[in-house]
Order: sequence, then structure tokens, then C-alpha cells
Amino acid sequence: MTTSHTLGRLLERLAHRVTKAAGGSWAFGVAGAVILLWAASGPLFHFSDTWQLVINTGTTIVTFLMVFLIQRSQNKDAQAIHLKLNEIVAALAGASNRLINVEDLTEREARTLHQHYERLVVIAKRDESLTQSHSVEEADSRHRLKKRAHETATVAAKRA
Repeated sequence: MTTSHTLGRLLERLAHRVTKAAGGSWAFGVAGAVILLWAASGPLFHFSDTWQLVINTGTTIVTFLMVFLIQRSQNKDAQAIHLKLNEIVAALAGASNRLINVEDLTEREARTLHQHYERLVVIAKRDESLTQSHSVEEADSRHRLKKRAHETATVAAKRA
């Protein structure tokens, strides 16, 4: 193993542990206790500028580090969700494989795909069944077929 790989694994484990710890009740309790101790020490330090600087510096450092931990956690969660959704899309018969890794599309491509799904919503709202499913590719032709079948059945019922 290279040194950078070992360091990367060490930092990953450390970030994971700190993220878990910082998100727990104990972390909130410790943070609250620090604030109470700082506030209680105010009279001892005559509420000086240094006394205020201590809490400002401490909270700034903690906030700076937490931004990176939160971003790391969100990136990892988002990636896991994307992978799970990709697996579902890939496994479902009739699902559009264009949706796999849809998060990598440009904004223009995403808007175009969104417009296709807006059309699908319009078609789905015309259906009598709430459980009927459509793909973008099949929606228009299926809807026309169902409409013709319904009209044929209505005509046949009127004749009977």
C-alpha cells in the first residue's frame, strides 16, 4: 500500500467516527456544557474581549471543520441513494435506462427529460386506473390504443 492510500484510509475512518460522534446526543450535551462554562466564566474574566474571542475562535474552528464533515456525509449518502435507484431502474422491466446516472446530465438534458415526464403526467391523469404505469417511450402509443379500445367497447355496449 502506498503512503497516500494509507493516509486516505486513516482520514476516512477518522472522518466517519467524528461524523457519527458529532451527530449524537453526547456531542450536543458537550457543546451545551462548553457554552455554559464559557458563560459562567464571564464574570471571572470581566467579560473581556479575550473572553469573547475564545468562544468566537472555538466556534469558528468547529464550524469550519463541521462543514467538511457534513458535505462528506451528504456526498456519501447521495451516492448511496443514486446507486440504489440505479439498481432499481436497471432491474425493472419497462423502466427507461436513460434514468441511470441521470444526476450526471447537463441542466439542458435534465430539462428535456423533465419535459418528457411532464407529458407522461398529462397522459397518466387521463387514465382511469391510478396503478397504470407508463414509460416515456410507450406512453403516447399505449394511450392511443387504450382510448381506441375504450371507444370500441362503448360502441359495442350501445349496440347491445
